[in-house]
Amino acid sequence: MTIDPQSPLARGTAIVTGASSGIGQAYARRLAADGHNLVLVARRADRLRALAAELTGTHGGVRVETLGADLSDSEDLDRVVRRAAEDDIDVLVNNAGINGYGPFAETDPALLEKVLAVNVVAVTRLARAAVPGMLARGRGTVVNVASTLAFAGSLPPGPLPTRAVYGGTKGYVVTFSRTLAAELDASPVRVQVLCPGLTATEFHLTQGQESVSGDQARVHDDGGMPVEDVVTASLRALETGEVVCVPGLVDGAAVDRITEAETGLRASSAGTLAPRYRDPAQQ
Repeated sequence: MTIDPQSPLARGTAIVTGASSGIGQAYARRLAADGHNLVLVARRADRLRALAAELTGTHGGVRVETLGADLSDSEDLDRVVRRAAEDDIDVLVNNAGINGYGPFAETDPALLEKVLAVNVVAVTRLARAAVPGMLARGRGTVVNVASTLAFAGSLPPGPLPTRAVYGGTKGYVVTFSRTLAAELDASPVRVQVLCPGLTATEFHLTQGQESVSGDQARVHDDGGMPVEDVVTASLRALETGEVVCVPGLVDGAAVDRITEAETGLRASSAGTLAPRYRDPAQQ
C-alpha cells in the first residue's frame, strides 16, 4: 500500500520504537518505502544498524538514525524522549513492549515494574514529547500499539496467557489513545491505537527481561497474523479515520458497541445509589 500524499503520514521523520523485529521492523520498512526518514529505537543496536543499512541501501534518499535504548531505563528513555521532541518528528510509532507473562503472585516484581515502564511510562512520555511539536507544525500522527488482550480482562488463562499486568498496561494504552484522540479531534494530529491479536513475531520467546538473542528475527511457535498485514491494517485505518484498529476484526461495529456501553456506564455518575446496593431493610 502506498501512502496517499494527503494522508497523515505524508511527510516528515518517523520515530519507531521496538524496531529491531516484528511489527516495529515491518512499520520501519513500510515508512522507508514511502520516503520517510527514520529514527529506529530498540535494545538490540546491532539489529538496528543492520536494518538501517538495509533501508538506506534499498531507498537511497532515506536517512535512518539508530538509537540503542532500553525504554525501561530512565536515562535511555530520556535520550529517546529528547529526540521525539525535536521539530522534524511528524510520526511516532510507540511499538516497543514486553509481556512479563506469568502468575501475578509468582512473577518477579522487578519484571512487572519493567512491563509498566515500557508499556505505560515510555508510551506516555514519548507521546507527550512529540505531540506539542506536531500541534505547533500543524501535522502529525501517533500510533500506539496495544493488543486484543486489552479487551480480555475477564477471560481466564488457557489458551490465553497469564497476563494481569500486561493486559492492564494494554488496557491503559487503549484508553489513553482513545481519550487523547478525542481531545485532539479538532486538531491536525491523528492518534490511533493498534490492537493486533496473535502475531507472527518473536514476542512470546521471552518474558522481556532480556532481548531474544541472535542476529535474525524469529517467530514463536504459535505463529499468527503476518506483521505486514498488521501494518497494512494500521495504515488503512489511518486513511479511513479509525482510532481503534483491530486488524483481524471483521465486525468493525464492535468498537462502536464499546462506546455505547461506556455511555451507559457513564450515565451512572448522577450520584444516586443503584437499587441493588441499598439496604433491603430500607427499601
